[in-house]
Amino acid sequence: MTKKDILELKKRLKKDGCTFTKLCGCYVNSEKEIVLNLEETFLNLEEDEFYKYLEIAKKTMSGTLGNNILQLEFPLEEEKPGGKQQFLMGLKESKLKNPGLMESFYQLVIDNYDYSGNYLILVYHDAYDVMTKTSDNNKLDESEEVYEYLLCAVCPVTLSKAGLGYLANENRIGPRIRDWIVNAPDTGFVFPAFSDRSSDIHSVMYFTKDTKEPHKEFMQYILGCPPKDTATEQKTAFQNIIHNAIIDEQKSNHVFMEIQDTLSQMVDEQEEIKQNKEEPIFLTPDSVEEVIESCDLPEDITKKIRTSYEEKFGDTPPVVDHLLDNKVLAASAQFREKKALVDKVTELQQQLEHVTNKQGTQALDRVLDDLQETDSMTGIDIINEDGEYDVILQVKPKKMQEITYEVINGKQCIVIPMDENEHADVRSE
Repeated sequence: MTKKDILELKKRLKKDGCTFTKLCGCYVNSEKEIVLNLEETFLNLEEDEFYKYLEIAKKTMSGTLGNNILQLEFPLEEEKPGGKQQFLMGLKESKLKNPGLMESFYQLVIDNYDYSGNYLILVYHDAYDVMTKTSDNNKLDESEEVYEYLLCAVCPVTLSKAGLGYLANENRIGPRIRDWIVNAPDTGFVFPAFSDRSSDIHSVMYFTKDTKEPHKEFMQYILGCPPKDTATEQKTAFQNIIHNAIIDEQKSNHVFMEIQDTLSQMVDEQEEIKQNKEEPIFLTPDSVEEVIESCDLPEDITKKIRTSYEEKFGDTPPVVDHLLDNKVLAASAQFREKKALVDKVTELQQQLEHVTNKQGTQALDRVLDDLQETDSMTGIDIINEDGEYDVILQVKPKKMQEITYEVINGKQCIVIPMDENEHADVRSE
């Protein structure tokens, strides 16, 4: 099942493209009691209702594939008589016209769906005439197959907020009447799945609004499929594996940032190589070990991370894209930019110090070239442009090696260190 498959179904959900034949449902209160049942011929709905129900169906096909939308596989036992897949097949083939089957389905949801408030169960029936497409995606005027499917949406029903409003019959401002409002779907599914533009009776397309808590009881007990983690859950689990292996929080965050950069590079490299960008890249335990080794971690920590990774993901490694954290990648990019700026400033400072020291050494060499030795004293003469002495300095020979030249406050200075028992005499002419 690809993004194109989902988009092909979703784009038909508009006034002139919709082919829903029937809509059934029931309203369930917080006591898990059915308050009302509804059964409608979809195309006969009033315009306002038509668009509201159509919008709910669209929402059930919305979100990110692998996160909000998951493809679940039926185990073999569920495809046998009495299994959940067989039950859904019977519901589809009845075209929602069998009240007994509908009641059984509603009760299955009520008994297993973990939700404490009121909600509305909606089930749509559709038959889509899949047109043949050429290699350049042009449609031919002939049908490949008729894709018949069910779309189910479970929508929370909540009480509108209290507030003031205009009471027209009393011509005054007063407390408005609070209504029970049907919200966007929280959970739903399409059966059978639409894979490679064809019906796949061995799987179901599952929708969840909350990717942190995707109602896995719905997957397992209502659809009969092994629960599957969303991308959000996989990303959180992967981050916990790294943090639990590395006790130091600061070190752990730094390592996780490095891993995110490496995974991002893997995706970029694979996209350059592969023409089909929808082909997923899986992060196997071997791949994880290679990624971690680039972080220069101790061998025991590397082994612990791999072991935890295998225990969590087993034979179903996640797609690399699902483990990428955009916030961490953005923080990493900002960190690299800041580090590059600091390195550049440090480099410029070193270059400046090198140039300054070189100029100072050359000036000192010029001064030392002018040294004049006497029997008891050695002198340093600094001559100005007019050939006159500005400074005449005389020191004992043993002090000559201690004299240094430095730039202090932007001025050239001769520095002579003095011991406690030494004395200096400064005179002016």
